[in-house]
Amino acid sequence: MSRLDDGTLSIADDAPDAGAGSRGAHLFLVLESSKPLAPPVRIALEGMAQVVFGRGSSRAIGRQQIGTPNQLSVRMADPWLSSTHARLTYVLRRWVLEDAGSKNGCIVQGVRKAQAQLVDGDIIELGYTFFIFREDLAHEPGDPAIFEAPRAEGGAAGKLSTLIPSLERSFTRLASVAKSTVSVLIEGETGTGKEVIARNLHEQSDRRGDFVAINCGALPRDLVEGELFGYRRGAFSGATEDRPGLLRSADRGTLFLDEIGDLPAPSQAALLRVLQEREVRPVGATRPVPVDLRVVAATHRPLERMVENGTFRADLFARLAGYRIELPPLAMRREDLGVITGTILRELAPERAQSLELAPRAARALLYYPWPGNVRELEKCLESALILVGEGTRIELEHLPGAVQAALESTNLLRRSSEGNAEREKLVTLLREHKGNIAAVARTMGKARMQIQRWLKRHQIDPESFRK
Repeated sequence: MSRLDDGTLSIADDAPDAGAGSRGAHLFLVLESSKPLAPPVRIALEGMAQVVFGRGSSRAIGRQQIGTPNQLSVRMADPWLSSTHARLTYVLRRWVLEDAGSKNGCIVQGVRKAQAQLVDGDIIELGYTFFIFREDLAHEPGDPAIFEAPRAEGGAAGKLSTLIPSLERSFTRLASVAKSTVSVLIEGETGTGKEVIARNLHEQSDRRGDFVAINCGALPRDLVEGELFGYRRGAFSGATEDRPGLLRSADRGTLFLDEIGDLPAPSQAALLRVLQEREVRPVGATRPVPVDLRVVAATHRPLERMVENGTFRADLFARLAGYRIELPPLAMRREDLGVITGTILRELAPERAQSLELAPRAARALLYYPWPGNVRELEKCLESALILVGEGTRIELEHLPGAVQAALESTNLLRRSSEGNAEREKLVTLLREHKGNIAAVARTMGKARMQIQRWLKRHQIDPESFRK
């Protein structure tokens, strides 16, 4: 592996359960801000003694060919990386990141550090490339040591990509479940992608009918059964014609019952009869109509707790929960932010996605923001950013919503606090050494005397106290 001459650019200051598997430390290459469509990577650190990061002509991740066999090399085509930028070393059962004398330094959780003992979830910035460290991640022995996500693509396939081993296995099992007729219950917060899962199940099921989505929480409470089961003309005031209802519209297809926890109790009983008997009786009809349904339900509510307190029928829950999958909130799968961002950009701007860039401060904000609205909120965020970018190709921090921009404030305050503490400690050390002589301190630091006086005032340090 050849060593490149140092031509490093400068960064401006403003610039679920794995079953019987194992657990161990992993490093995720989450996002290259200059190439947001580049596939993210998961790296298992088990058995490694050291990881060396540096700049290369192209991305190259693998074991070192020279030296210790359990040393990993991570080379990135990032011009803001030094040729040898940092080292991640396993010391006394902990992983320690150390700057290797780089020009632009290492940032951990928003703070520039020469050395840092990593903890679970730490966000690491090396150059303009972002990593996340996971200390105790569930995985299976057969999982690859280095796994690169598929290249970003739009649609359900892209949105079901993940670097998290346990979630990856859940998504893989969906392919087998899709071919069956078993009902599926998808659980998770609003905006996590439950309908994406439902549509993907339908697409892989080979069912010839339509995919019919029903938001149970949006149905008028006094018209639920008429909307779901249909009605005959004259069944009630305003029923001027026969209507088949939403359930019969999904005949031979997939019925997606979104927010099933919002379904009123009487309608729960009627739906249970449909699922048991496989037939629908329209309101006002005397005979039932056979229906062939594959049911997929979704909810953000705790259905099991609702069963316990009597607000959701236990027998209906049993019918719906043939196979269950839970989608974690985006804040709990931050490792996938790069995968999902690439997919969304490809879907929103297919013709120019490859040329798009994220300014480092914008990428940093995306990683630190908690995303209460989950993937849906991220999608809206990037959609509005692309509108504001116009014909440009670089998404800046100011193109993001105000709430996302504000996510940098906490990290900026932390960075300023850390840098301020270091500055104060250095001043105190030099004042002690030079017995309060401000001119000597200024010469040692290579600064003007007036600058030293400003710093002393900022940190409320009295030089007289060192002259005793």
